[in-house]
Amino acid sequence: MRPRINNRQRRHAAYLTAKPGASQIIGPPCVACLGSRSRCLPPLVASLWLQAVTSLDTVWRTCLIIKHHGKGNRMAIDIGISEEDRKSIVDGLSRLLSDTYVLYLKTHNFHWNVTGPAFRTLHLMFEEQYNELALAVDSIAERIRALGFPAPGAYSIYARLSSIKEEEGVPAADEMIKQLVEGQEAVTRTARGIFPLLDKVSDEPTADLLTQRMQVHEKTAWMLRSLLEGK
Repeated sequence: MRPRINNRQRRHAAYLTAKPGASQIIGPPCVACLGSRSRCLPPLVASLWLQAVTSLDTVWRTCLIIKHHGKGNRMAIDIGISEEDRKSIVDGLSRLLSDTYVLYLKTHNFHWNVTGPAFRTLHLMFEEQYNELALAVDSIAERIRALGFPAPGAYSIYARLSSIKEEEGVPAADEMIKQLVEGQEAVTRTARGIFPLLDKVSDEPTADLLTQRMQVHEKTAWMLRSLLEGK
């Protein structure tokens, strides 16, 4: 229910706030209250009271806006792709997001824990890779939102949807590289698997995003794989 704030109450508090010497604990009525029995409050109390009633009024108006623009009044999305097809695309992108996030965590883990003669080289390389993956996670999630669905944000969902197995231990450096190669290849396969639906509904923006992601992952897999040649 909207708080009742009459004009006399507003004038009363405004007068006291503007006239700090107009009253003490008990003083004469202010010009806003002439003709009433009430006595003026101390200026500090009046100022706090005015802030309180104004805040209540603002909260009430905000609630009306939220109610008016709530879920029931959500605008329909009309981009030339049906809701059913958009949902199917989002399902694929959610798997891609999950793979990307799990690979990000694994790469970050290996960045922290790698050891051996190539420590500095691998430490810096893994840092470059997990930073790139962090940006990719954001791009994929924003595309999901643009298609009209919430982006998954819980690790339990990522663990369930991802095709990449997490590493709880600390493997040797060569094993880290091997796992990251497999992870980069897994993300590429997940992205490629979404293309048939994108071609069907002509979803070029998502196709462009996936093409960029596949180029990055294939190149990164090649660079990591090269470190293992001859071993």
